[in-house]
Amino acid sequence: MGIHSRKSIEKLIMDADDGERSLKRTLTAGNLVALGIGAIIGAGLFVRTAAAAANNAGPSVTIGFIVAAIGCALAGLCYAEFASMIPIAGSAYTYSYATMGELLAWIIGWDLVLEYAVGAATVGIAWSEYLNKLLGIFGMHIPYEWSHSPFEKLTDAAGTVTAHGIMNIPALIIIFLLSMLLIRGTKESAVVNAMIVISKVAIVILFIVLGWSFINPANHTPYIPPASTYNDAQGVAHNYGGIWGILGAAGVVFFAFIGFDAVSTAAQEAKNPKRDMPIGILGSLVVCTILYILFAHVLTGVASVEDFRTKGKEASVSYAIETYMHGYSWLANLVTVAILFGFSSVILVMLMGQSRVFYSMSKDGLVPKMFSDLHPKYHTPYKSNWIFFFIVGGFAAFIPGDIVGDMTSIGTLFAFILVCIGVLLLRKSHPDLPRQFKVPYVNIVAPLGVVVCLAMIAGLGWTNWARLFGWLAIGLVIYFAYSIKHSKLNNESK
Repeated sequence: MGIHSRKSIEKLIMDADDGERSLKRTLTAGNLVALGIGAIIGAGLFVRTAAAAANNAGPSVTIGFIVAAIGCALAGLCYAEFASMIPIAGSAYTYSYATMGELLAWIIGWDLVLEYAVGAATVGIAWSEYLNKLLGIFGMHIPYEWSHSPFEKLTDAAGTVTAHGIMNIPALIIIFLLSMLLIRGTKESAVVNAMIVISKVAIVILFIVLGWSFINPANHTPYIPPASTYNDAQGVAHNYGGIWGILGAAGVVFFAFIGFDAVSTAAQEAKNPKRDMPIGILGSLVVCTILYILFAHVLTGVASVEDFRTKGKEASVSYAIETYMHGYSWLANLVTVAILFGFSSVILVMLMGQSRVFYSMSKDGLVPKMFSDLHPKYHTPYKSNWIFFFIVGGFAAFIPGDIVGDMTSIGTLFAFILVCIGVLLLRKSHPDLPRQFKVPYVNIVAPLGVVVCLAMIAGLGWTNWARLFGWLAIGLVIYFAYSIKHSKLNNESK
């Protein structure tokens, strides 16, 4: 037992039906697809596309999206099999506990904090920036001091400091409102998310349809630039063009796909999880991949790589519309609204995913009981939502958004790798367990998923590896100081 303890599939399913301490099953397949799209379409589509085109692949960023989508699809198939077989909250944490033992389950649960909690805070900070952009359309703005962290300062052209950040109030407010919505109920959160998804997908489609006629073929020539090195404004060297440029772009735009796996954290709240979870996971991934490729093709055709590098940058989509799509300035404003909507639904699903992972870890005794306490009326893990509001809100209000960099991506890729390995292990250890959905050609798909995810991790650089190992070291201290002593599975075996 101990660090190698594994929780039986039978016990996992039995614990999920624990009466008053069980989450409400209110979500349909449509709700799950909408949750997936809500989590996926956000900063990645509107910001990372231009960054990957500028620094890595030029117009062939579309191929980078395809590579990233393949990695996500391979992992998504494995997630779908797990979710149809083990319809329990907790996502990759729960799957790892059943296949690879308690220590690895703890590592992946702790690792998912990078994806969900830290990711939600980072997107919350970006939400604040775009709120000011939207207010600027109406001649208003939130003062710099109250929309930036204490570690940030505003300088003029001469380099003189004109303002110091104090607290990012808009980021804190949006995280508070979405946390309250999650406490009110998963079904209510799903309804609000569905309305947001419809709005932002409509705007994305508008850009694709209207922008198609403004594509300049010269911007797509050559489609795959020759291999070279590009130094960005910070002096960081990037592989640009060729195969390495495309792989680098795949690692960058992978951030745009983060979120589909959050659907699996809602397995215990799905009405018919064995049928609905595969539909939710794979359906949202397919829809978003198609939209991403078309969006990237239009954006890189309307504006040039040089535009993304020098003028557009984070607001490249709005810049491309205002500069090259004459008569459609209203669309640039709608894109800003879509970005705000996109960020809101991403934060919502990430906060939900984080609380559900810790809900499962709490029921196993690896984190304190308060994380699995359910609201007497709404049957949601309200204490967990409150705790993560203070953690995520504090981060968003007082820490700059670029602190974590690509840690969110590397944490997610690590989770994907463990899920792919876990499916193979479970096929061997529990070959007769009912599987409503089975990964086709699992002996090819699962190892290929590991390889593709490792390739994308390799493109993120050693600094992100160092941060990941530092984060995991903190998690191991907590595990051996608290979790292993309070583990229900270990205590039952004594």
